[in-house]
Amino acid sequence: MKKLDQLILRSFLGPLVLTFAISVFVLLMQFLWKYIDDMVGKGLELGVIVELLVYASATFVPMALPIAVLFASIMTMGNFGEHYELVAMKAGGVSVRRAMMPMALIAVLLTGLAFVFANNVMPSAMLHYRMTLYDISRKKPAVNIRPGEYYTDIDGYVIRVGYKEPDGCTLGDIVIYDHTRGMYETNVTVAKSGLMRSTLDNRYLLFSLNDGYTYTESTSGENYIRRPLTTIHFDRQTIAFDISSFGFSRSNEDIFKGGFQMMDIVQLDSAICRLDSLKSHRVNEYASGSLKTFRAWRAYREGAVLTDSIAPKVTFKQLVASSDSTGNKRIASRARNYAQSDCGEAGSYNVTLHADQEFINRHKIEKQRKFTLSVACLLMFLIGAPFGSIVRKGGLGMPLVASVGFFVLYYVVGMIGEKAVRESVLGPEGMWISTFAMLPIGILLTFQATTDSSLFDGSSWRKFFSRLFSKNK
Repeated sequence: MKKLDQLILRSFLGPLVLTFAISVFVLLMQFLWKYIDDMVGKGLELGVIVELLVYASATFVPMALPIAVLFASIMTMGNFGEHYELVAMKAGGVSVRRAMMPMALIAVLLTGLAFVFANNVMPSAMLHYRMTLYDISRKKPAVNIRPGEYYTDIDGYVIRVGYKEPDGCTLGDIVIYDHTRGMYETNVTVAKSGLMRSTLDNRYLLFSLNDGYTYTESTSGENYIRRPLTTIHFDRQTIAFDISSFGFSRSNEDIFKGGFQMMDIVQLDSAICRLDSLKSHRVNEYASGSLKTFRAWRAYREGAVLTDSIAPKVTFKQLVASSDSTGNKRIASRARNYAQSDCGEAGSYNVTLHADQEFINRHKIEKQRKFTLSVACLLMFLIGAPFGSIVRKGGLGMPLVASVGFFVLYYVVGMIGEKAVRESVLGPEGMWISTFAMLPIGILLTFQATTDSSLFDGSSWRKFFSRLFSKNK
């Protein structure tokens, strides 16, 4: 029986590893398609790009593992059924349940590994992934001055060159607009030719200009009307531009460590308790403030002294007893102001409370996600292995279509449950709605495969309907 187990494991592990690699690659291509604009044209080093791709690939592992298990189990059992190896196993006294046992052990092992990865490795990978992506998106594009175009990426300067030699350094017909001195002083430098180069540390971009003029016009202070123009001719001049912001700089990790995706289960529990206490404190604070407002309004209605500038030290009863209608107008105005203030404060508090609850729900979602994606490996096996033994189709066609269909159904239902949890329609258990929806399908398929039921056999359905129609006739 050990040789049969080895055969099943070899047939299962090959497609599993291949499908896992393909799944990670597809998800990585989706990531590149989304963020390609933030990386192209910035002169990034190869090591930075490889680092970002490695961290991004690590974040896709919990999603790629269930897909790989589903596809590999369908493909393995489908190949056994298509080549009549499953029939030979049954003839030798090996049931379908026993044939699925080695793959089930691998699925259980992957479930545990997926949880350990999601809880211990995933937060660190997500931290470095977010930090590296932020640093790349913050980096300015590399200096690329094209002939005939106005270049504005250097802060405070606008540069235009008429032509550029093939060496990329020799320039001609150069115009530089300097706006670093403020809006009240205009500085323009014009040169016939020049040479562009950068310092060794890439901190400054140097323009060595030949045979040109510098025009300066001042409009500040007393020169606003006179507008004096100063013209300076030069044979050779060097202008240095600070391009240190074009370099790639690392951010501090402490800025990103507070994110809920960068926490393990213990940290998430601590953060949820802290946020719940802060929310309760805010609720109590608002309730206390509302009670004070209500008491002040009730005291005012019962005749408390008014201390505003309009009616100083005049009681409510005196205003009502006054024959002057101005008092009643003041009372109505004060009541309307109180009502508007309370309504505005209540609306603002409601928005703040909803935002706080949604932030807490995101922490709960992230905690449950570590369990749901891990259990999904075992769930996808319960669906894939019996489905492959029933359809008896191997290769890449049927397993690929079935895998995509099952996983899309699981993912869509999971997104619906996640949205419901985020909006407080359901509790944290709503993250398990996709698991509870797909588990009956897995149990039904497993029962049909192990009992050799003809529920999915097309010929038995045709015989059933033919007998039914013959009886009706």
